Amino acid sequence: MDKIVHILGFAGSLRKQSYNKAILGAALEMVPEKATLEIFDLEGIPPFNQDLERQPPDKVKEFKSKIRAADAILIATPEYNYSIPGVLKNAIDWASRPYGDNAFDGKPVAIMGASIGTLGTARAQYDLRRSFVFLNLIPLNQPEVMVPLAQDKVDSNGRVTDEKTRKKIKELLQSLAAWTQRIKHGEEALATAKTSA
Repeated sequence: MDKIVHILGFAGSLRKQSYNKAILGAALEMVPEKATLEIFDLEGIPPFNQDLERQPPDKVKEFKSKIRAADAILIATPEYNYSIPGVLKNAIDWASRPYGDNAFDGKPVAIMGASIGTLGTARAQYDLRRSFVFLNLIPLNQPEVMVPLAQDKVDSNGRVTDEKTRKKIKELLQSLAAWTQRIKHGEEALATAKTSA
């Protein structure tokens, strides 16, 4: 019987009315059965300082602990200057350091993103996938959720009103939960094979 998949989600934006926080909020409304979604706010994580990586601030310790407790990760990224925002890169740097203490190691991950432009964070998402190689995250490749012209799809209360967008977010969550279960089953089968060899 499949266990509950616990997903940790965070947005690469600190803005209160962020469109990427809005799509995470929409994700909270449509978590599939046998899954949970917890949202973590990156507000308060200071700029990465390698001198402090072995004694990180409390907010960083909390972030790493939440990542380790999660079965899967969901990242909502804006796109700044054709790439991921500094806030998100900074948080990832903290969570993956010091070398050998990478909280993301081996976790399934899905990406989505919203922007006011027409490409819906496509370039930022592809840059983020590049980082996943070193982080040893296991990305879900499809569906891709890139929300263009977000200002027309999120109301003044921060609720996603566009049904097509909501449907894609729901599909992403369902696929991430299934992907995570598939990876877990594979790991369990491998562990069983090793002990019985």
